[in-house]
Amino acid sequence: MIDLGISKIALIGAVALIVIGPEKLPRVARTVGALLGKAQRYVADVKAEVNRSMELDELRKMKDTVETAARDVETSIESTTSEISAGLGDTAAIDYSAPLEVPPSPPEYKHPGKKWRLKQGATPNWYKARNGVRRHALSGAARVARYRPKKFN
Repeated sequence: MIDLGISKIALIGAVALIVIGPEKLPRVARTVGALLGKAQRYVADVKAEVNRSMELDELRKMKDTVETAARDVETSIESTTSEISAGLGDTAAIDYSAPLEVPPSPPEYKHPGKKWRLKQGATPNWYKARNGVRRHALSGAARVARYRPKKFN
């Protein structure tokens, strides 16, 4: 790039001050600064694009090498299997028309038959019935009617 030292920048500033004048110099300096910033961003974008294209080329080359390696492995496996099948030679003895064994199917789902809305207590119902534990709430009138002594006629 351009080699600008402090002495050269001072000389350019003095000439600009004389040519442009002190009134317009700040506005011109802002404009020049903005243009230099845009130019630097443009150069940085171009460099990034070149780097991306170089990386893309490298990735394509790596992809090609991986694909050729995969093809080599595939051909070596195919050749090995063909050698093994030729070595066995008993392929005529295998009956390919016989039906294959069907694996046993898993047992079918059986619904447990529980009433999920019904709350199950920890104490069994037979114990509650034997010991006289109330299972249902009674209203006041029902309780009076239940425990009213029976009349003897």
